[in-house]
Parts: sequence; C-alpha cells; structure tokens
Amino acid sequence: MSSQVLRTQASSGLDAWVRLLRAHAWATRTLSADLFAEHGLTINDYEALLRISRAEDGRMRRVDLADQLLLTPSGVTRLLDGLERAGVVERATCASDRRVVYAVLTETGREKLHEASTSHMAAVSDFFEQRFNEEELVQLAKLLDRLPGTEGADSADCAA
Repeated sequence: MSSQVLRTQASSGLDAWVRLLRAHAWATRTLSADLFAEHGLTINDYEALLRISRAEDGRMRRVDLADQLLLTPSGVTRLLDGLERAGVVERATCASDRRVVYAVLTETGREKLHEASTSHMAAVSDFFEQRFNEEELVQLAKLLDRLPGTEGADSADCAA
C-alpha cells in the first residue's frame, strides 16, 4: 500500500485525535488558569478535592485517589502536599493498617471546594455554550461517550 493511501485512511482518525488533544490542552490550561486566579486551585487540585468530598466520610486512601486522578503515587503525593500546606486536606492513618494513609478533606477544604464549584461550573458551561448549541452539546456528549474511560461520567462528576 502506498504511503498516500495510508495517509488518506488514517487522516480522519488522526485529525480527530489531534483536535481532541489540542482542545483538551487549551481547555485545561484556560479553565485551570481561571480556577487558580479566582480560588488558588488548579484543575487537578479541584478534582482531588471533589473526589475526596464524595468519598465516605470525606476521606480516601491516597492510592485510590491516585488511581482516580490517573496519577502515579509520587504525583498524588506532590499534589496532596500542596493541598495539605493550604490546609484544605490533611493526612490520616488507618487504625487497623499503618501502611494505609488517607487524604481527608478539612472544613476549610469543603468551603474552598464549594466556592470554587460555582465559578468553575459556570466557566465550563460558558466554554461549551459559546461554541455549541444545546443540540450539538447533546450530540457531542453522545459521541464522546463511546470513548473508553467515559463510562458512567456525567455532569454530576464535576459539581460539588
């Protein structure tokens, strides 16, 4: 098969891939900058606080949080170290297994998450509603739902 044929066959999928990556990078950078300017949180900080807040008793094993955030153990440690310094998360040990360490949302963290959620959700909505009408957004969500990793995802995953 000639390279021209291969380029033609791969172009649609490759084009979609490149556009998805570029849009994700732009949206993440922009929304993270807004969150940081308004609340001193990055998107990763926000998502960590959100996931911990939804865990039983507002506490989550650090290893489980790393899995949910798609971070390495050292990556989640760096993230949580900053959140601990900010007073929004604290460490807790497990009484029955000293190897287990929890990330626990503080009251300050719960308040910070609530404050940030209002403006962040508005920014996310604005980001999409400036570019797509309601029918297009429903179709986009359906198309993206076919991708791995989106199972069970919905807008409630982003709000506190």
